[in-house]
Amino acid sequence: MEELRSAMEEHMELMADLVQKLSSELRSGIRPAFDNFMGFFHAIDWKEPWLVSLLAFHVVLLIVTIFSRKNTNFQMCLFLLTLLGIYFAESLNRFLGDNWKKFATQNYFDPSGLFLSVLWSGPLLTIAIIILVSEELILCSPF
Repeated sequence: MEELRSAMEEHMELMADLVQKLSSELRSGIRPAFDNFMGFFHAIDWKEPWLVSLLAFHVVLLIVTIFSRKNTNFQMCLFLLTLLGIYFAESLNRFLGDNWKKFATQNYFDPSGLFLSVLWSGPLLTIAIIILVSEELILCSPF
C-alpha cells in the first residue's frame, strides 16, 4: 500500500512539473504575439473620423447581415459584395497609401497591407463567414 502511495505521489509531482513547464512555454510563446498586438493597437489614432466611419460601417454591415438573414437573395448579394471588398483590398491599400495625407494624420498603409487586412478584410471575411453559416442553418432547418 505504501508503494502505491509513493508511486502516486511521484506521478503527481511529475505531472505538476510537466504542467508547470507547459504553462511557462505557452506564456512565453503568447507574450510576444500579445505585445505585438498591443503595439499595433496603440499605434493607431482611433479618434480619426475615417477610422470611426470604417468601424461604424462594419457594425452597420453586421447588423444588416443579422437582420436580413432570412432573405437569401439579399444575403447572396451581400456575400458577393463582401468578397469583392476583400478581393480589391490590395488595390485599395495602394490607392489609400498614395493619398493618405488627404484623410489621415499618418500613413497606415504599408506595402504588405497589414493594416488594411486587419481593419478592412478581416471584418469583411468575418461577415462573409456569418452569411455562409446563417444560410447553411436556414437551408438545413426543417421549417
